[in-house]
Amino acid sequence: MAEAVGLTASIIAIVELSAKIGKLCVQYSTEAGNARTEISRLENRLKDLNACLEAAQRLLDDPKNTALATARSLVDSLNACKRELSEVQDKLDPGSARKAMRRFGLRALKWPFDSKEISTVTSNLEHYKQTITLCLQVDQTTILLDMSQRVHGLSLQQESTTSVGRPPCFNVPFDRDQDFVARPDMTAWLRDKYSSSTGRMALVGMGGFGKSQVAINFAYSIHDENSSVNVFWVHASSKPRFEEAYRAVAERMKLPKRDEPSTDILALVRDWLQNDESGSWLMIIDNADDVNLFYPKSTDERPLASFLPKAQHGTILVTSRSLDVAERLTGSQKNIFQVSSMDEAQGLHLIRNKLTVEFELDAAVKLLQVLDYIPLAITQAAAYINRRSPRESVETYLKSFQESDQKRKSLLEVDLGDLRRDETVSNSVITTWQVTFEKIRHERPVRTSLHYYNGKLKHRKDKAVGFEDDLDVLRSYSLVYVTANRDVFELHSTVQACTRAWTSSSDKLPELKSLFIHSMCANFEPPTFENWPTCQLLLPHLESVTQEEPQADDVELWATLLGRCAGYMNKIGKYEAAEEISKKAIRAGLPSLGEENMTIHRCLNILAKAYRRQKKLDQAAKIQLALVNTCERIWGEEHKLTLNTTNDLVALCTLQHRYDQAEELIVKILEISRRTSIDRQSLLALEANLARVYSYQNEYEKAKQLGIQVVEAQKMLLGSEHPETLQCMDNLSWI
Repeated sequence: MAEAVGLTASIIAIVELSAKIGKLCVQYSTEAGNARTEISRLENRLKDLNACLEAAQRLLDDPKNTALATARSLVDSLNACKRELSEVQDKLDPGSARKAMRRFGLRALKWPFDSKEISTVTSNLEHYKQTITLCLQVDQTTILLDMSQRVHGLSLQQESTTSVGRPPCFNVPFDRDQDFVARPDMTAWLRDKYSSSTGRMALVGMGGFGKSQVAINFAYSIHDENSSVNVFWVHASSKPRFEEAYRAVAERMKLPKRDEPSTDILALVRDWLQNDESGSWLMIIDNADDVNLFYPKSTDERPLASFLPKAQHGTILVTSRSLDVAERLTGSQKNIFQVSSMDEAQGLHLIRNKLTVEFELDAAVKLLQVLDYIPLAITQAAAYINRRSPRESVETYLKSFQESDQKRKSLLEVDLGDLRRDETVSNSVITTWQVTFEKIRHERPVRTSLHYYNGKLKHRKDKAVGFEDDLDVLRSYSLVYVTANRDVFELHSTVQACTRAWTSSSDKLPELKSLFIHSMCANFEPPTFENWPTCQLLLPHLESVTQEEPQADDVELWATLLGRCAGYMNKIGKYEAAEEISKKAIRAGLPSLGEENMTIHRCLNILAKAYRRQKKLDQAAKIQLALVNTCERIWGEEHKLTLNTTNDLVALCTLQHRYDQAEELIVKILEISRRTSIDRQSLLALEANLARVYSYQNEYEKAKQLGIQVVEAQKMLLGSEHPETLQCMDNLSWI
């Protein structure tokens, strides 16, 4: 009796708390319009919980129901529910702060929960509801069994052996999407696999690529063609949701013994589906991302994979982010379709379907490009534009998206809801992908994060231990793609933006940045003609390096990397960029490294070259003379660095029409170089410089003879197509 009183008191307290929270939700819905989706989710879950509690109260109040033993053990669960609702109420109730706001004429309330917090609260409330429902089902079953024993001639054994005619089932929990854009290659593949009785097939790809939407559309098309086919939808993101879906199948199909406490629901549904009595069926296993759920490492846990039916008359369609899970569930790569982003035509079709405002085609194409043609990103962008129209348009959204990393992150975090996606799954692009990032972080903690961050990176032949394993994990989650050049990997720019947003909140961010700088420095080597393609490939990834100041331990390596980048800019004629980047390296490195540091010396030399190329001769001369003096003082006049620096001074002298000084310097350099056995290519560069000086002094015959010798030697050493050979040939043509 005392237990029943305690239960009743707890139920009444929860119902009262729900009512108070409901009133607060009404206030927030009026004054915090941007949170109406989250408010609605909370209100709906509270209504479901209250309906369940009212049913429980009716049973407890009935004096005939004295055998509710299981329900009477709910005290702990109800108390936990009450505590959680109290916390929600405390957070929602503005209290004294609200009264103060009213005195000052401020009305607007700010919704205190983010989407992730609301998902947690609603998920917990759903758990409490399910716990209460399960207990009541057990008690009701006990009562029914007791009644059945008193009814003459009724036998449960007879019921279990009797074939029951059942109407066909279609329990896809999402409406058909009227804006759905078909992808013919995927549809054709699904049709082919389904008609060939493959048994199992899977759609694999990143979150937000449209796997579940394709599965929903496929389920409806099968139902349209043959309504006698049973279609079942199983949420596989967690074990409770998987079990809940199987229980729904058992209930919907009125399977015998489903209400007996001792019945194994998972085995019951599997066995029935494997029996010919079940007829033709299609089962969609959605969000099967966790391999440990289906194949747990612990022998104490039951593998959910063992409860997936195998039958000639049935087909299972899996949607998953993990190639590993899909391979194990389907048994073969041949049964897997790797879902990619849309093409331009499909993307335009989708954005046209979703937008309620007019737009320019060119702007829409550009927006699709920056969104990487990813369906979820397109859908959320369209919802954002629709919500803020007419102040927001495709053009303004595109401009904001390209404005900065921070603005891009803000837009990708938007969650405006989608009725055709699982309500427990975020519609925010960043949150959707962070689920995957977290899974990978647990599997491959450090190295994988580094490869994420790089985005597109040519790796070295001496790969780190475990590199291939890291790469395999990233590829299995469709985060990284191998290009035609097998040593180059790439991922969508939107994925890069989301990864940066994810890592920015990590306590390992400094370590990741340091690893990134080391990796880039190892790959972005000093720019020579032979490695220009690699430099060009890596150039976009240096933007994040140049935007931020380095950590103290990384200053020299960071300056080295920027110096190489600036040197490459000089080589390809982007002198203003070379000037800006080299200045940044010098500003950051000079205070701690000093002007005698080799890295700083190289950066100063590159800056002088950039000035020289832009005809800023006075600035160039000031730096170049200082560098020559420093080199001679520290390393001596015969050091290669001194000779190269002096040779750059020769080029500067010719531009300033100081030809005699230029000749004097170059002759001196050549004498030292021949004496010290300098490499042949450097010697030819010096001789080419001397030939130019002769031509500037109108000594054309000497210039011509030396120029011809240099060109022929360059052809033999470097080839006729090398830029230095071509430059010497061009110089010769002007003599």
